Amino acid sequence: MKSTPVIFRTFISGGDVIALFPFEPSDRHGHHCMSYQHVGQHGGASLDLCSVSTRPSSPDEAAPLRAELERIGYKLKTLKRVPRNAHLVRAQKGQQ
Repeated sequence: MKSTPVIFRTFISGGDVIALFPFEPSDRHGHHCMSYQHVGQHGGASLDLCSVSTRPSSPDEAAPLRAELERIGYKLKTLKRVPRNAHLVRAQKGQQ
């Protein structure tokens, strides 16, 4: 099974953790990436907005969400930052 790149971020206000999938588009143009949270689960996210309203999650903060994602079948590869080619990859996938 191929691993899915993920970035864990913690909201400054409230402390909720969000998992961002930088290479997975949530719209057909690839402007937004897929994300996952305990409440709401999968949805689209703006990486720009997340960089303003979140901070990097510590491993302890990310652990419960990581476990939930692994329980539903994800094999994760944690990244620290958004790769430079992420928007291009999302745009290409969104048009398929």
